[in-house]
This record gives sequence, C-alpha cells and structure tokens, in this order.
Amino acid sequence: ALSQIIEIFSVLTDIFLRLVKMIIAPLVFSTLVVGMAKMGDIQTVGRIGIKALLWFFTASIFSLLLGMLLVNIFQPGSSLHIELPPIGTETGLPMVKPTLGNFVAHIFPKSIIEAMANNEILQIVVFSMFFGIACASIGELARPTVKLLDSLGHIMLKVTGYVMHYAPVAVFAAIASVIAEHGLGVLLSYGKFIGEFYFGLLLLCSALGFVGFLFLGRRVLSLLRHIREPMLLAFGTASSESAYPKLLQQLERFGCDEKVCGLVLPLGYSFNLDGSMMYMTFAVLFIAQAYGIDMTLTDQLIMLLILLFTSKGVAGVPRASLIVIAATLSMFHIPEAGLLLLLGIDQILDMGRSATNVFGNSIAAALVSRWEKALR
Repeated sequence: ALSQIIEIFSVLTDIFLRLVKMIIAPLVFSTLVVGMAKMGDIQTVGRIGIKALLWFFTASIFSLLLGMLLVNIFQPGSSLHIELPPIGTETGLPMVKPTLGNFVAHIFPKSIIEAMANNEILQIVVFSMFFGIACASIGELARPTVKLLDSLGHIMLKVTGYVMHYAPVAVFAAIASVIAEHGLGVLLSYGKFIGEFYFGLLLLCSALGFVGFLFLGRRVLSLLRHIREPMLLAFGTASSESAYPKLLQQLERFGCDEKVCGLVLPLGYSFNLDGSMMYMTFAVLFIAQAYGIDMTLTDQLIMLLILLFTSKGVAGVPRASLIVIAATLSMFHIPEAGLLLLLGIDQILDMGRSATNVFGNSIAAALVSRWEKALR
C-alpha cells in the first residue's frame, strides 16, 4: 500500500514539473526579445549593457564559488547515504558527457523549434538576443511583432500564475513521498542544509553590500531602506519576479536613472540571480554527496562554468533553478531523481534566494547608475 501512495504522490509532483517546463520557452523568448527591442539606440544599450554584464558575471562567479566552498566545508549531503537508483532509471534526458567544446557549440541552436521543443534555455536565449537586436535596428517595421510578443509575455506570466497555484500540492506531494520513503530522519539533515544555505546567503549579501558601500558610500543604507519592501515581497512569495514592478519604482525613488533601470533590471533578472547561483552549486553538490558520488575539483569547476551559462535567462520562471539543476545533474551522470530530495524544502530555500536576487539586482542597478554618472 505504501508504494501505491508514494506512486500517487510522485505523479502529482511529476505533473507540476511538466507544467513548469511547458511554460519556459515562450516566456523566455517573449520577455527577452521585448527587453532588447525596447532599448532603441544600440550604442547606449551596448555601453550600459556591457557595464551591467561585467558586474553580473563577477557577482555570479563569486556566488557560485562561495556556494561551492561552503558545501565542501559543511558537507550537508554526506549524512544521507542514499542508494543510487539503477543506471537505467528513466529521466527522459539523453546521456552526454560535457566537454567545453560541445558546450560552446551547443549554445547555438540548429533550429529554434527544436530548441523550444527540448527546452534548451541557452539556445532560446541566443536566438532571442539576435531577434531582439534585429527588432531594435529595424525600428518601426518591427513594432507590431514586438507588441505581439509583449502581450505573449504577459499571457505566459498569467499562465505561470495559474501553474503556481498548483505548486503547494506538488510541494506537499514531494515532501510526503520523501518522508514516506525515507522516514522523518531526512528532515533533520534538511534542517542542517537549510541553516547552512541561509548562512551562505547572509555572507553573500554582506559581500554585495560591502561592494555597494565602496562605490556608493553611506547611500547604501538609504538603498536598503528603499528596497526593504520589494525584498519582503520576494521573500514571501518565493519569487523575485513578483517584486519586479515595486522594485523598479523604489529604485527610481532612490535616485537611479530610469533608462539605466529599464535595461539593468530586465538583464539582471536574466543574468544576475546571485541567490539562485549560490543555490545551484549548493544543490548539485548536495545531491552528489547524498548519493556518495565524489566530484573532483575539475568536475566542480566545469560544473561552475556550465551553471554560469545555463542559469542565464531562467529568471521569470518560478522554480527555474530546479530545471537548471536537473540539466546539470544529467550532464554529470548524477541521478536526476536526486532533485526530489530538494523539492520538498525548495519553497523554504526559494524564499531566501529570491530576496537575495532582489538585493543583488538593486545593488547592480545602483552601481551601473553610479558608473554612468546618472545617480541623482
């Protein structure tokens, strides 16, 4: 009877993951294209964009490395000792061994339809960027298309909203099947994982705040006061996306230039998710430790590189990190079923990392405004 119950629960969780995957391609495509197209003048876009991206990559690499360091020190997964599922366990993903060459070639889509069908986020991002820049340079002619994609983006966010109503059911099912299968002891090792992760987020925020202080001086405190509300919103809903409109308002009130915010924030929501970046290294290594798989330093560094690129452009999708983690796991032959270990507590972790994402993007917008000499 127990196995039947577990099966019912796992179907519920499975449906949820499928629904989320269904949303991704149209959402990423429409939001990115519209963002690029609305910029207009290519030179300004380029200058602000490059400054922003340089900062994003620095912050992302720092978050990933910090996560990797902490997991290797704390070893949160090593107390779980879970049996490896049999090699043939169907995850629905083809087996490929990652090499840098393959990875770089793989970024570029052969066909956008194929990329969307397989949910190849990075390929969709590359196509969207070409598409968006083309729309911007054609200008007037492209306006109907941009308008169409803008409404598509809003529709997809609405669909996301519907799917998220189902999230608590999936979360309940995930927790229930973990406990039914492994007993309550699992929650104790989770408590350790949650504590260590939040400690890491605290370190990360302090570091970002310190960099902010170097460039902005005492105004960092004023920035913190301004973004308190968007951060709480992101924390409560466990989605950085929900805080977006409020955040834009508050940053302009703080004195950031609206043109800078208009570019840096959408880009930041794709490329600068510091909390999520840290979570991804935490999660992949946690799952590897739980299964007793030893990842060498080289493996871990390749994983950081892969995460650095695959995590770009998944922002607007709630629980997007899970999907990126799933893809990364399969590249390193770590059973994807390990994701279910995290699904149960993902909500708790998501609250912290969403708030951190909002914090990271606020610092980014303020810094780029400062560098553009556009901070009022």
